[in-house]
Amino acid sequence: MKTIGLIGGMSWESTVSYYRALNEQVKAALGGLHSAQIVLYSVDFEPIEKLQHAGDWPALAEHLVDAAKSLEAAGANGLLICTNTMHKVAPEIERSVALPLLHIADATGEVLVRDGVKTVGLLGTAFTMEQAFYKDRLAERFGLNVLVPGDADRRRVHDIIYQELCLGILRPESREAYLNIVNELAQAGAEAVILGCTEIGLLINQQDTEVPLYDTTALHATKAVEWALEG
Repeated sequence: MKTIGLIGGMSWESTVSYYRALNEQVKAALGGLHSAQIVLYSVDFEPIEKLQHAGDWPALAEHLVDAAKSLEAAGANGLLICTNTMHKVAPEIERSVALPLLHIADATGEVLVRDGVKTVGLLGTAFTMEQAFYKDRLAERFGLNVLVPGDADRRRVHDIIYQELCLGILRPESREAYLNIVNELAQAGAEAVILGCTEIGLLINQQDTEVPLYDTTALHATKAVEWALEG
């Protein structure tokens, strides 16, 4: 079994979901007392969040490159960034270490293509929904047409992530707001919706809606376990 290196803490609420999913899936695959071999570097999210909203991506890249190098030195065989947004600096991380990086958008895109989805809605932070690093990768590598909510709904989704979900706050009215936005994306032509922030799965899941949901945390973890156990 390969050792999975996790760059986590963004937020720790969703990193817990990664840790649980990785261990549950390894146990399901191997049985007995088996669990995942993991090295975790969990950052302090407060300064990360401030740099995100200041738009200082070079400084953010430095933070995550340091984390990646630490995981490499600790014996990780491959890396996961446990957040969609910070995949904006994935190229800098890939250049800094000799380890493979399992990209969250690739793990998601592969399953969408397998399932025959062509037009997909995307929920996430404003950075993920509005910038090119995520949407363009889905379009260019997987041929997906990516829809995002309108301006006001993007702000609502973003604010709920940072002001509630990253703090472990789950409000019924926020769940209802997200589900309304999911329905609006479906009405606009989305065949499915990507939960493109690792915290969103804490608030809504497939039981809440008939619109197919693709939880990037779960898909990323599944890809990592397949990689760790291959061969």
